[in-house]
Amino acid sequence: MARRCDFTSTTPVTPTDLLLPLAMAVAAGLVGSIAVMRRMTLAADAISHVALPGIGVALLLRWNPVVGGLAALFAGSLLVWALEQKTRIPTEAIIGVVFSAALAVGSMLTSGQDLIEALFGAPRSPGRAEALLGLAAAGAVIAFALLAESRLVITLVSPDLARTAGIDVARINLLFLLAFALTVALGLRFLGVLLMGSLLIIPAATAKHVARSLRGMRSASVAIAVFSTLAGAILAPRLHQETGPVVISIAAAIFFVGLFLRRRDA
Repeated sequence: MARRCDFTSTTPVTPTDLLLPLAMAVAAGLVGSIAVMRRMTLAADAISHVALPGIGVALLLRWNPVVGGLAALFAGSLLVWALEQKTRIPTEAIIGVVFSAALAVGSMLTSGQDLIEALFGAPRSPGRAEALLGLAAAGAVIAFALLAESRLVITLVSPDLARTAGIDVARINLLFLLAFALTVALGLRFLGVLLMGSLLIIPAATAKHVARSLRGMRSASVAIAVFSTLAGAILAPRLHQETGPVVISIAAAIFFVGLFLRRRDA
């Protein structure tokens, strides 16, 4: 009999089950808006794939796959940050290399149904401890994104100006990468490694196109991420589809509608 991982769920999503995904969506909207401003559109999707080898190792050891994914994401973020500090290679190139290696190793460690569920997610009711830890992690990411936003923007505009203002540029960049990794980990079970990066980028890209201010972009990004997650979770069972693809399809549809409406207003 084929081994099954605990990503699998056949039970319908209840209102209580949506608490963690919605908290994740808020975190994704905030972190994604910063990532888009930092021009991490492609890099963001690549970082999420770094979780795959960690999931593979966790499955082999019969651990919780989310724990393995989070460990791999943190390790990958630290590696990217260290290479960025010690070399002159662009961050996007470093992330691309790390992503390719992680995807190759993860594909060898994970196969069959386990690989499908790791890539696309399989929502299930989290245990009490997992739900509480997830909500606490989402709260930490949300607090960081709100409190550190001005420092991240200053660092983006001018690292020299940020240093003059007393901002530790290397430290704030590391904290952002770790917050990004934690946000991806929050969505692993719900969306999987393949689609979680999309929830970080698509709502933020839509918000950047339609909003007229930084605060408006942040609010719109969160609203689109939350709406897409909620609508996808409700519609997927009725459409007999996996939740992740439905969530991202809704977010993508909003993106194209936003492009059309903005063009008409131009």
